Amino acid sequence: MSLPTFSSQLIADVGISLGDEGKGRLIPEIADELRATRAPVSVVLKVNGGANAGHTAGGIKLNLLPSGVVVKDVAHLCIGSGVVADPRKFWWEAKPLEHKGYAVLDRLLIDERTMISDLTHRLLDLAEEGYRVQVLQEETRGSTGRGIAGAYIEEAAHWQMHFSDFLAGPNFFARKLAQRADRACRTIQHVFRSSPEAWHGFFDRLTTAEQRANQEAVEMGVFGLEEFDFSGFRGREPFTLNLERLTEVYWKAGTALARNIGEVRELILRELRAGHTIVGEFGQAYWLDKRHGFSGTSSHTYTPEFFESANIPVQRIHTFGVAKAYDTKVGTHTFITEMNDADPLTVKLKQLEFGSTTGRQRMVGWYDAVEKGDTLRYGGFQDLMINKLDALTFSGAWKGDLLVCTAYEDAAGHRIMHVPRNEAVRKTLRPVYARYPGWSEDVSQIRHFGELPVNARRYVAGMVKGIVDVAYAGETPPPVLPNLRYLGVGPLPSQIIKDVPSTEALIKLAQ
Repeated sequence: MSLPTFSSQLIADVGISLGDEGKGRLIPEIADELRATRAPVSVVLKVNGGANAGHTAGGIKLNLLPSGVVVKDVAHLCIGSGVVADPRKFWWEAKPLEHKGYAVLDRLLIDERTMISDLTHRLLDLAEEGYRVQVLQEETRGSTGRGIAGAYIEEAAHWQMHFSDFLAGPNFFARKLAQRADRACRTIQHVFRSSPEAWHGFFDRLTTAEQRANQEAVEMGVFGLEEFDFSGFRGREPFTLNLERLTEVYWKAGTALARNIGEVRELILRELRAGHTIVGEFGQAYWLDKRHGFSGTSSHTYTPEFFESANIPVQRIHTFGVAKAYDTKVGTHTFITEMNDADPLTVKLKQLEFGSTTGRQRMVGWYDAVEKGDTLRYGGFQDLMINKLDALTFSGAWKGDLLVCTAYEDAAGHRIMHVPRNEAVRKTLRPVYARYPGWSEDVSQIRHFGELPVNARRYVAGMVKGIVDVAYAGETPPPVLPNLRYLGVGPLPSQIIKDVPSTEALIKLAQ
């Protein structure tokens, strides 16, 4: 069975839930599929977000760099203008990878308009979380502490700094950074009302977090522990910074990347004219969009942002939606399909589900076809990848039916076939489930859909049918439906099934 061709040289790799879907592993698959064609992948573009998004590709964990790092014949690793990036983080990721044999810096191009994030944004993140919990008595928002929100706030307020600032003179950069630092310190003290003790603790927390996150690089001898010691940025008095050191460190890190700063838009237009494929990798997912999502992140997280971040004309694009065979969430999102903590499957899945950026335990839930169907209806996608089917195989105490949420129900018993945009309404809803028998056979070594256990095939069909039923509830579906192109049955690159039947065939199988 040959896979259908992609409908454009531009491909968007997006999540259709609330993140953590396994988007990183899609990049090598697309590159492999197109390698022998006339339109090989030559550019992987990080579209949005910053170092708050954890992606795993080829066994390599990444935050800021695109997952194209692991595909050695991808010529260009690009950072779009929709990204906020700490220049030090580029070095913290690139140097260990180059030590392992991956070419990074020779392929890296950071757009001139990519926004600079730095220590001040991380301090603001920590202070804001403290303000929410201690002053407002609210739940934590679940920030990664990587300073993403603070950097995007500056964009909205017209205070942003760009990587092109590293190509200007040092005095220009120093003046803008000093203004940024002054605003941050005043905000932390007077708006977020942090105590002097909390202020001092921020630097210790960042040091502990980064020394832990970069332990492998330290063990390899790429960096010393002092590289991740933030105490030197602390000023003599509370709510002050060692501005001289802050300026020196960031100017050095940014100017060392000077040869990697340029016009991503020109590169992408050139590669399109050459007939090559460009893949846009998104950091988060549809339901975390800062405008249309819930408890959202700070960036636009779906396909239209590709054109803004790359700064190229709107044109045909092929969108690839990625999901898991069950749902996970972190933070304070309303989780309608959350599993009971006592469920044996919950216990099993929680052993697998930790944030690759923060290490936070993820909540787990049943597959929510309503969320994914609405993503198709309002966001659109041509292809689909579903990961981690293998995690649902019976093992230990887990031996039960699998549930797919196909609708919501309100207190009066009315069925709702879409995701209400009002968060207060969402909190009152309960899930309506379709039930599918589970399976005990190991699926991790299977590479053909027809060889999966019957119950596994029906469950996959039920997931896809649920999406279509929601997206076109009460309507006649269009003649061309999204295609389940890849089905993940394990974490390794080889553990993917690529001969899934058509969506029409899957719908019949699920009935």
